[in-house]
Amino acid sequence: MTSVYLDELKPGMSAQTVRTVTERDIQLFGEATGDMNPVHFDEDFAKKTVFRGRVAHGALSIGYISALLGTQLPGDGSIFLSASIVFKTPVRIGDTVTTTATVREINGRAVVLDCVCKVDDRLVLESEAHVLAPRRPAAKD
Repeated sequence: MTSVYLDELKPGMSAQTVRTVTERDIQLFGEATGDMNPVHFDEDFAKKTVFRGRVAHGALSIGYISALLGTQLPGDGSIFLSASIVFKTPVRIGDTVTTTATVREINGRAVVLDCVCKVDDRLVLESEAHVLAPRRPAAKD
């Protein structure tokens, strides 16, 4: 883990992670959250939905954003305050999700980041995230 401290942040800075969604991810996420919706677990059920097959939990992609903000940009000590989320297309087991966060603006400690999740060139989620950036620790004498 790293931190980009408040005094180092600049608009346009970005960070990225890449994760491939596995069956285990779906199972663990469902167990952790209690979201056992059959659209995530039952292929026969999911085939009859608008998705025409099983899909990952949408909140899993939100989790990728949270992880990126909490571990890279700004990183350790940042506080995730809020986000607006727009789901564009579903993520499926086996998809490799690239999550990118880009600093848009800084107002005091408040930082607004534009975040996207993509599978290949397909936009699956876009978000505006608000965080409090960490301050540089005081120097010890």
